[in-house]
Amino acid sequence: MLLRCSIVSMMAAAAMALSLASAQAYDEQKYPDWAGQWRRPPGVNNQWEPTRRRGQEGAPLIAEYQAIFEANLKDQDEGGQGTDPTYQCIPDGMPRAMNVIFPMEIIIQPNTTYIYIEYLTMFRRIFTDGRAFPENFDSSFMGYSIGRWVDTDGDGRYDELHVETRLLKNPRAYDSSGIPFHADGQTIVKERFYQDKDKPEVLHDEITTIDHALTRPWTVTKNYIRVRNPIWIEAICSEQNDHIKIGDETYMRSGDGSLMPAKKGQKPPDLRYFKAPAK
Repeated sequence: MLLRCSIVSMMAAAAMALSLASAQAYDEQKYPDWAGQWRRPPGVNNQWEPTRRRGQEGAPLIAEYQAIFEANLKDQDEGGQGTDPTYQCIPDGMPRAMNVIFPMEIIIQPNTTYIYIEYLTMFRRIFTDGRAFPENFDSSFMGYSIGRWVDTDGDGRYDELHVETRLLKNPRAYDSSGIPFHADGQTIVKERFYQDKDKPEVLHDEITTIDHALTRPWTVTKNYIRVRNPIWIEAICSEQNDHIKIGDETYMRSGDGSLMPAKKGQKPPDLRYFKAPAK
């Protein structure tokens, strides 16, 4: 028994030593200061390309997916949801999550950088430990992200984080206008995070999306403003969500709790499983 206790104690001590060594190897001074809360700048909307109007986002879509996008816009104009799945409280997924509808927090650790986005409690793990993408891994809305820290000016301090995200699952759209991704789920998202050299309270995320629904890689830069002493809230999409999906149709819940059409001329749902009350 004494021998067993000694072995356990030695193993615990060894584990603690490794943990301390790892902590000592992590030099915070080598990493940028991205603490605080990051928000969209005032006046910037949630479209993937904020400078363009709805339906004119300039997405370089191939003909097949341009037709899907236009049919989606027509459905939305009639009161439907088109190809935007988030009305069901499905997470935005990548890269749409980086619209940062609600604020985000970036937590830098030695082998992983975490991005927590307040809306829908979306959570990203960006692995910076040198690993490769797994061969067999379930896809997810946020995907699997591998990053690399870069010291661009050679001053011994990292100033950029380069990230590649794969293993993304559908349904997803770039924003509420319903710009679609290819159904094959082979999207690759590449990002370059860096602070503005003249304004350290501004963070940039240069995002390039590679997808078979596009004629070419599509690059958009997002900008975020830092709040040093933030207030965090809980944003739960399912609360007060009046959208109701039945079969292939989406209906609405009225103010009195009754089922109502979402668009003009919409047929009622199939009631085959409900028996009419006896007269």
